[in-house]
Amino acid sequence: MPALLKINSEKTTVNRLKKDIKQLNLKLSELQALLEEKDGQLWQLRSNASSLVDASTEETKSSSSVVYEENRLISKDTRETCPPATFQIGEAEVNQDWIVAGPAGIRPEINISKSDPNLSSQSSLRAGDGGTADTIQLFQDGPYNENGRESHVEDFPEVKVDFQETFLGHTSPITRCRFSASGNNIASASEDGTVRIWTYDSSTPASRNATIYCGAKILSLDWECKSDRLLLIGTADGGIKAWNVDAKRVVCDLNTNEAFPSVLDIKCSPVEPIFVSAAATKGHGSSHLDSLGFASLTVWNMKTWKAMTVLPLGKDPPAITSLSFNHNGKILAAAATDGMIHMFDMSAGLQITGWPAHDSAISSILFGPDETSIFSLGVDGKVLEWSLQNQGQILWSRNCSRFCDPESSKICRHEMALDANGRRLLVTSGLVRAPIYQVRGHAIGLRTLPHSAAITTVDWHPTLPLFVTGSADNSVRVTSMS
Repeated sequence: MPALLKINSEKTTVNRLKKDIKQLNLKLSELQALLEEKDGQLWQLRSNASSLVDASTEETKSSSSVVYEENRLISKDTRETCPPATFQIGEAEVNQDWIVAGPAGIRPEINISKSDPNLSSQSSLRAGDGGTADTIQLFQDGPYNENGRESHVEDFPEVKVDFQETFLGHTSPITRCRFSASGNNIASASEDGTVRIWTYDSSTPASRNATIYCGAKILSLDWECKSDRLLLIGTADGGIKAWNVDAKRVVCDLNTNEAFPSVLDIKCSPVEPIFVSAAATKGHGSSHLDSLGFASLTVWNMKTWKAMTVLPLGKDPPAITSLSFNHNGKILAAAATDGMIHMFDMSAGLQITGWPAHDSAISSILFGPDETSIFSLGVDGKVLEWSLQNQGQILWSRNCSRFCDPESSKICRHEMALDANGRRLLVTSGLVRAPIYQVRGHAIGLRTLPHSAAITTVDWHPTLPLFVTGSADNSVRVTSMS
């Protein structure tokens, strides 16, 4: 066969295969949507059961308090007139000091269940002696308020999509993905140590497309803000690489102190030619967070590629998991595994303030769009917006523990992203869909279209209503909201 005809034949075959893949992806999305709908119905039944359980619990508490008071008075009178004796309840003998306060023959018992991986925060109410053997499993979701209770249960409608593109160039779970400063390119990283640079728009030249082999798990990515030409990559072996997308080569290969091998986050200044790396020593635990030790924050010069200074954190500081610059690069926010938020004056290189924001580790932090607030995401799934004008004041909050539960936090570091207007907050998820919250709005929120595994990384386009999600199913998806 002539070479020209062979090329045309191969091109036709490739186009046909691409169409087949799109149809299969569409069918997969439909099936996953159906599965999600059934899961939602099941979840609604369980959430309805929670009100019955709460009412039963309150009744039990009320009954228990009455019985306890009666027993206390009887016990007091008995001790005054005679030595300790035993009371007979049915066929069982119980010492008076061990009387069970509660309905006769029933011992309420609350256990935490982890049997279903699709449920992030579950409770199991089991009846004891004389009770039923059935187990009712529940999970709660909704806004978090000061007393720690849920004000209502949220059910998210599916986001309306203009278009969606799926990138299948990775062979292992996605760890990070980031839009470039212009939004034309996307960098996505996976656990096998590869970074792919690609474009979702066919009208954008593919000249920058590349595959970068780093030799270690990728923990952090960030694009240089001004030129849109440099991509910084942080790895689990202490490496920091600077990739020039036009030259298609590594222009600098840095190494952190050997004592701090995990480069958990990298952030470029939006104004100055500097970046900050958050590295950590190795801990002694088996989970993601427990494997982190102490923190080190280093400021690097992007012209000389030399370390400029180390930001002060005190003696043996807990690991820093997330960094965020304000709009002019003068203030850096850092979130730690002990629940603290630290604020640094970059011109002086000193910490100016800090406060305990969460009872558990913080996995992600972001400055608000108007620079008067800062968002924090804890591993317990609580999202809090803190006022920077009145330190310690919470302006807005959500409990997304349904999606972002402690069990999935042991495997990956959850993160969040704000859209260009600062009105929508997208959060990673241990489920196949991720939540999109309406910041300070009355709207209930939205759900992304499903992947086939947990959503491990998210980012918003810098100017458009477009977001990217990376998943443990090895895929990356770009979704345009209609």
